[in-house]
Amino acid sequence: MRMRPLGRTGIQVSTYCLGTMMFGPYGNPDPDDCAAIVHRALDAGINVIDTADVYGGDGETERILGKALRGRRDDVVLATKVNGAMGTDPNRRGSSRRWIVTALEDSLRRLGVDHIDLYQVHHPDPGTDVEETLAALTDLMRAGKIRAIGHSSMPAADIVEAQWTPPALALTGRRRRDIRDRAAA
Repeated sequence: MRMRPLGRTGIQVSTYCLGTMMFGPYGNPDPDDCAAIVHRALDAGINVIDTADVYGGDGETERILGKALRGRRDDVVLATKVNGAMGTDPNRRGSSRRWIVTALEDSLRRLGVDHIDLYQVHHPDPGTDVEETLAALTDLMRAGKIRAIGHSSMPAADIVEAQWTPPALALTGRRRRDIRDRAAA
């Protein structure tokens, strides 16, 4: 299996990833069959497994995956996502600090792990300032609960805006002046 770096995180990931969206009631509801799929992927050299809190409804896919990974956690670069609606409460969705912290704790519990390797914002949240989102993610990285951050389906303009926020600049060790100087050169 070929490997490549995950950005500049130092984490090496396989060029193939196992997605788990269909684990659970909306696809394959058999946890043992799902575990066999996970183990076969790991045995083939795939080391990235991707899931999301909303997959399977109410986190069921994360629960199935957590059971499948018992005893093999160190073999996996585990990726999950936050942002989708988890019920009808309007505060149990989106990219606010309040929801990100709660959703991460819920994902850690369902997956039965103490950290997430790649925590991703699933979709844009126009109701939350990107600086708040990145500050929350940065704090969770510093707390050791996540190793790297990313996004799943963000428009390019949102990514560029995010790169100019103070939390993003702090994570990369850059300053706004450095970026502007490079852009002007």
